[in-house]
This record gives sequence, structure tokens and C-alpha cells, in this order.
Amino acid sequence: MEEKVLYIKNVVCQRCKSSVREILEGLKIPYQEVSLGQAVLERPLNLKELSAIQKEFLRVGFEVLFDKNERLVNKTKSIIIARIYKEQNYGSGKLSKVLRDTLLCDYSHLTRIFTAIEGKTIQDFQNQVKIERTKELLEYNELNISEIARETGYSSATYLSTQFKKITGLSPTDYRLQKHKRDVDLDTI
Repeated sequence: MEEKVLYIKNVVCQRCKSSVREILEGLKIPYQEVSLGQAVLERPLNLKELSAIQKEFLRVGFEVLFDKNERLVNKTKSIIIARIYKEQNYGSGKLSKVLRDTLLCDYSHLTRIFTAIEGKTIQDFQNQVKIERTKELLEYNELNISEIARETGYSSATYLSTQFKKITGLSPTDYRLQKHKRDVDLDTI
């Protein structure tokens, strides 16, 4: 393998990044950094190392991505997740501009590839991640609806409530009162 960057499907949270680090360290593969959706290695892998990584990744639900378009979709998803969970500051600009500027890719081209591979639009994916983040914040019961709206990038509590009810069938308040537990992992969205 000539590249020093591993593109990894389903690495969508801090725990996932820790798992990738543990696997790399366990296999004695030196790396510079692990972020959402990728690991930057110190050196290219040989075939034996790549095979070992793939085996360990599959064991925990990850997958090394080789296809250029799948990598682009994975990067897109990682940017959206990092932006919503505020793991990286992409600013508050329009998502299309953030993706275009970060990925150096025409947004219409990116949307075609994303929809073809994922079977949903980039906006649908973003909305699902926002709803999962909202559920998480509702379960913590530390913020009010207006604060959650700000935290998740909604323009108002009213808009958050409308979107939440449209997707879940419940208002955020009803969700909180019924003490629901999230049953969706980000890697399945």
C-alpha cells in the first residue's frame, strides 16, 4: 500500500478513534494522527500489515476504504459529524460551502456521488445526525430546547422542534419526558 492515510468507514466518535489507536498500537503500526474517518500513518503499510489491520477493523465494525468515491463520501460524513459535535471548527457557514472548501470538490458532483452511494442526500444525512445529537442532549437533561437548538445548529427552538417531530414522531419535550434511549449509532446512519 503506497499511501500513508487509511480511510476508515464507521469511525464516527471519540470511542471509535480510541479503538483505531488501540488496534494500530497493538499491531505496532506507527501513526501520526487518528481522526474521524481516517488515520495518518508514519509510513506506508506492507500487505501483511494491511491484511492484519483489515481483520482487526472488521472485528470491531470498521472497514478500510479503497474506492475514491467511497472515501469522498466518508470524508463528507466525517465533516458533518465533526461539525455537529463541534469536534472541529468548520465555522457556521453553509454546509455546501464548507464541504466544497474542505474537500476541494464541486458540491453538485459531491451530492451525486453521496446520493448514489448512500441512497440519501447529504442534507438528509445531516438532519439525521442532528436529530441523534439532539436525542443525546435531551437524554443528558442539562440544556433547554433553545440551548440544544443552538448547540446543534438549528436556527430556533421552534425549527428544531418541527424537524424533531417530523423525524421521530415526538416533540423534544415528549421525547425527554418518556425517557427514550437512542437506539441508532452514527455509523448506521
